[in-house]
Amino acid sequence: MASLKEVRNRIVSVGSTQQITKAMKMVAAAKLRRAQDNIMRMRPYAQRLNSILSNLSNVSSEAGQNVYAQKRDVQRVLIIAVTSDRGLCGAFNSNVMKAVNNLINERYSAQSAAGNIEIMAIGKKGHEYFNKRNMPTAGDYTTVFGNLSFETVRVAAEQAMEGFRTGLYDQVDIVYNEFKNVATQIVRTEQFLPIQENATEQANTSTNANLDYIFEPSKEEILEQLIPKSLKIQVYKAVLESNASEHGARMTAMDKATENAGELLKQLKLTYNRTRQAAITTEILEIVGGAEALAASR
Repeated sequence: MASLKEVRNRIVSVGSTQQITKAMKMVAAAKLRRAQDNIMRMRPYAQRLNSILSNLSNVSSEAGQNVYAQKRDVQRVLIIAVTSDRGLCGAFNSNVMKAVNNLINERYSAQSAAGNIEIMAIGKKGHEYFNKRNMPTAGDYTTVFGNLSFETVRVAAEQAMEGFRTGLYDQVDIVYNEFKNVATQIVRTEQFLPIQENATEQANTSTNANLDYIFEPSKEEILEQLIPKSLKIQVYKAVLESNASEHGARMTAMDKATENAGELLKQLKLTYNRTRQAAITTEILEIVGGAEALAASR
């Protein structure tokens, strides 16, 4: 059985840890509100931007002529993995890394064996993880979340787009946590490049095919500007989703850690009281035994 001093020290230690987890939960909650506001404002903008592209007449045929929609034999792949800079957020980072590994094993095993896969890790945790495993990495984006803005994310998006445009990569995928609520984050694996035509866009194009548009400047120039901007917004949105998910995951993890610390404190205090009672009982027995021995010697 542990001594009273050892139990007392553990109670103090766990109490201090509980105060830290409470403070981290409050900080995460404050950051979550701002991050949630940012992503809620970004979602309608990103959806509207995609809608504008899909509402232009014959988007599908125009997209086929666009360099970012060129489909090639997939030989070289870039995977953008969005993680966090810090830990203590449950399985937030490990879920992304697991999804990247599953993607490589299930879809790009041949490219991996040939050494034709690169990882663009946005966030320190992902950068450290893939570097330790000697996986080729593209760029260093470990400071993005320190000053999160469209400009800082734009650099990463432009590097991926430039790599695809010049033929360095034949396909670019992005893996990130999508924010659903405080307790739920959904790992998403999406094809970033080449551009895909989904059913919704095709339906919108078909519905609006007979609309008469006046283009100023030309339609080709508008598409040439909108498509790159839409791609950059797509990466920025994924980073904002991940940022909100991180704070939600950390808030949930710290809340659970605070509860666990409280349960542990109850057990430790019970153990402390039992140990103290046992020590008092032992001292009383020693005193009684000594008194009886003294009386018998007389």
